[in-house]
Amino acid sequence: MLKYSGQTRMLVAVDCIIFGFDGDSYKLLLVQRGIAPEKRKWSLMGGFVQPNENLDEGAIRILKDLTGLDDVYMEQLHTFGNPKRDPVERTIAVAYFALINIQKYEKSLSKEYNAEWFPLQAMPELIFDHGDMVEKAKHRLRYKASLHPLLFELLPEKFTLPQVHALYEGLYETIFDKRNFNRKLLSTNLFIKQNEKDKESSKKGAYFYQLDRSKYSSNLQAFLKFIPNPEEYLLS
Repeated sequence: MLKYSGQTRMLVAVDCIIFGFDGDSYKLLLVQRGIAPEKRKWSLMGGFVQPNENLDEGAIRILKDLTGLDDVYMEQLHTFGNPKRDPVERTIAVAYFALINIQKYEKSLSKEYNAEWFPLQAMPELIFDHGDMVEKAKHRLRYKASLHPLLFELLPEKFTLPQVHALYEGLYETIFDKRNFNRKLLSTNLFIKQNEKDKESSKKGAYFYQLDRSKYSSNLQAFLKFIPNPEEYLLS
């Protein structure tokens, strides 16, 4: 086999930052690392890219191993290449972030990896540079969510405006005026009001809405300027 002479080989890994939302707050799906070093410590779900797969295929395989799913929202985030990031061997890590609906997929999580949801604001210390990966993913998600309605991947098919309000306040860690927020949200014309109400949260109840999938793909521009100054969240 032809090889480049005099060059050092290194490993390529994929790590997945998996976000969920339980209706009140954001969660992060973590696993207990099964090998040394840092065995049994909390980690992002990850693995090495195999010779016969590209990066996206590796990420899809790893996510499916953990959740049993291969049709969730996922995108490549950043490459982490500090020579000392892994104490065993030189490993370049390509991070991806994914958004999944906790209620829909919780039962399909693999028990093999001791996976557990943690509140994003109270996650444990993570191995290697995984904490930096999570912070970068949060920043990217804030920027993307200011331009596109991708956060709705975290919600059930039917949702209420208070749930959406909590979804955005939780991500941006700030308070949005409810009346103004709802007005902006509905002005996008991306939502279909249902006849049913959610009576669990209050006696009066809040109407359910559904995302209009036919407009979701064709009218993403409707979310532009939904969050002021989105460029603040754009990292180089």
